[in-house]
Amino acid sequence: MTYVEDELNSQPECWTRAAGDAARHTAALPAAGERVAIVGCGTSYFMAQSAAALREEAGLGETDAFAASEFPRGRTYDRVVALTRSGTTTEVLELLTELKGRTRTVALTADPRTPVMNAADDVVVLDYADERSVVQTRFATTALTLLRAHLGLHTDAVVADARAALAADLPEGLVERTQFTFLGRGWTVGLANEAGLKMREASLSWTEAYPAMEYRHGPISISTTGTATWMFGRAPEGLAEQVRETGAMWVPGALDPLAELVRAQRLAVAVATARGLDPDRPRHLTRSVILAP
Repeated sequence: MTYVEDELNSQPECWTRAAGDAARHTAALPAAGERVAIVGCGTSYFMAQSAAALREEAGLGETDAFAASEFPRGRTYDRVVALTRSGTTTEVLELLTELKGRTRTVALTADPRTPVMNAADDVVVLDYADERSVVQTRFATTALTLLRAHLGLHTDAVVADARAALAADLPEGLVERTQFTFLGRGWTVGLANEAGLKMREASLSWTEAYPAMEYRHGPISISTTGTATWMFGRAPEGLAEQVRETGAMWVPGALDPLAELVRAQRLAVAVATARGLDPDRPRHLTRSVILAP
């Protein structure tokens, strides 16, 4: 078993622990009514997208998500939340250092021995969700679960769905597809983006991700018999039929969207294995992007 397989299989336990610990971190995490930005890089940026949409949808305050390198310096926020598994990513550390003393910051990280511990005003350490694989799975979903629980939006049903996602076989013929499109709506757009990234990283697959309603506005033109189109959450009316008419495989999101991401992680590993690739060590990638001065 690869590291990434072991790590993605442990997600139900990590989520349960994160949800149980959420109340301990209330003071560090955004309060209702605060204007908040959530930042990250790569996978963490896509989790930031989902967390920001969840918070706004819940009516808890204006919330934006940015890649750390694209944070708008001219805007003001009550609090900035940084997601960083390694705690060493250059763009995140530079932003936190710049905001020090001006905007309250909190970092969610997996490693308490890294520079982010001093760069942020508050730190939430999820060391039990750290990973050996370059490819992120459980840290990202555990961080999102913590934020979801903080918002009062996590239930035991989410963990039950994650266990179901790990136990059930993937749809027949899915691994053999040559192009994968992931769709979301609202908070699940970030999950769709992350599913596409997982497939690219681990299996070198041709993948795309879109807001579901945007799929009709051009991207559906690439859909063929070699395509799988996977919906995270409830699909727009009529879209499944339109996709099937192209000859593509339609994969409905029957589980909680975060559990659907677990299924997509499994697919990434399965496709990598079928292609003789090592999903723990994607080409050209490292655990953290650290730029030289």
